[in-house]
Amino acid sequence: MKNGGQEIEAKFYVKNLSAIERRLQAVGGDLVSPRVKEINLRFDTPDGRLSISRQALRLRMDTVARLTFKGPQAAGETVSNRQEIEFEVSDYQAARQFLEALGFILAVSYEKYRTTYALGSTEVVLDELPFGSFIEIEASSADEIFQIARRLGLDWDARCAESYLGLFLRLKAAVGLQTENLTFTELTDWQGDLTAIGLKFSDQAG
Repeated sequence: MKNGGQEIEAKFYVKNLSAIERRLQAVGGDLVSPRVKEINLRFDTPDGRLSISRQALRLRMDTVARLTFKGPQAAGETVSNRQEIEFEVSDYQAARQFLEALGFILAVSYEKYRTTYALGSTEVVLDELPFGSFIEIEASSADEIFQIARRLGLDWDARCAESYLGLFLRLKAAVGLQTENLTFTELTDWQGDLTAIGLKFSDQAG
């Protein structure tokens, strides 16, 4: 869901994804896209200019391939608010070759399983990553996200505006992970959780 080319969303780290999904269904959430695996490739310039400027260039493959640009997050917002330009591409491999021909390099890859629901005009996604589960709520305003989070019993103060890769980099630094990519294969032996970097579960009181 985009609001004039802006992505307005908040993510919530959760312990019991299945319970949240049942609650989402109980309040009228409609399944838009069943659980699907995503493969995401993040590209950058050789000198890391996009990362330094907090921009993102991503090629994603799930049921279709999509190319995405994200601008830096707006300062002073209660949720993540950033420019997003996204469109489908017909050939995933050709799109990758196109980016590499322009001089971009593959910086990191990451995977997740995603299930997508609609609740009114709001998009709610259930994400399963190698380091934990999240709910992302994307809407036209921070207030709308707040209202949906409350209906789902999520702790608003525990929301996270940070990207999955930002969390991954912090986790690597905190616990000394040697893996280069956020994939299920590379993190198969890791048994911890993101409380190691200060995240709180949004679906548990206290």
